[in-house]
Amino acid sequence: MTTRLKKGFSTVLCSLAVAVACAGSFSVQAADAKSGPLKIGASFQEINNPYFVTMKDALTDATKSIGASLLVTDARHDVSKQISDIEDMLQKGIDILIINPTDSVGVQSAVKQAHDKGVVVVAVDAQADGPLDSFVGSKNYDAGVQACEYLATNIGGKGDVGILDGIAVVPILERVRGCKDALAKHPDIKIVSIQNGKQERDQALSVTENMLQAQPNLKGLFSVNDNGSLGALAAIDSSGMDVKLTSVDGSPEAVKEIQKPNSKFIATSAQYPRDQVRLALGIALARKWGSQVPKAIPVDILLVDQAKAKTFSW
Repeated sequence: MTTRLKKGFSTVLCSLAVAVACAGSFSVQAADAKSGPLKIGASFQEINNPYFVTMKDALTDATKSIGASLLVTDARHDVSKQISDIEDMLQKGIDILIINPTDSVGVQSAVKQAHDKGVVVVAVDAQADGPLDSFVGSKNYDAGVQACEYLATNIGGKGDVGILDGIAVVPILERVRGCKDALAKHPDIKIVSIQNGKQERDQALSVTENMLQAQPNLKGLFSVNDNGSLGALAAIDSSGMDVKLTSVDGSPEAVKEIQKPNSKFIATSAQYPRDQVRLALGIALARKWGSQVPKAIPVDILLVDQAKAKTFSW
């Protein structure tokens, strides 16, 4: 087992992943002989983001290794498009649907349609309403707590703090909830602004510029994802203000920024997109071939500060 996996998962989860992958591989080979390769559909909330690009690439490699075919769609944060994409994949006869919802509640009808057609449905990274077979995702509440406790410590336990929010899916809501709970333990810290950067760099840049102008005493900022945090960092650097920044994801670009001397981007609570999607596929294969599987598999996170950034990667 690699050091990174030890940090990312418990021993139990690692063993489960290996066992499921092996069982799935043999099952897919058997399916090839009888009725052709399994068809796997993957619907992502977006692919214009290094986190989801990493996840998509890992899934592509995994499905090739077991001889399955793969259909991938990009919802572009549009729930109507995501539902339409899934309906199209169902028409094409997919056996497994791996869904990363753009709206946890809004995709319920698509999840039900897939379930009613006998398709195995596993949500990854973000929870989805409806009759799922399983959900694999990071401990997002813990990530919010971790990042904001680190932020609080690094601003001396006092001062004004802002939150750069995102779209209304469970992981984002949980990160913000965790952050608020962590900051609430510090009576001299006040959350003075919560703005929606929509997890996009350009939007986050603009929103952060406005926040900094409205809050000249801001000392810290928490972003719900790295993509948004990089836009926020550009705004902070341009302003000349001493605002510490933390985030969630662990993207290569964010990790690189954290390593820079005197960077105001001080830490990201890192997740493991490759491992999440591999677990999701393994669980889906096991369920397809009749195994009972856990309803949810929480995946550990890791706080990456300047010291850990030197060796961390997805």
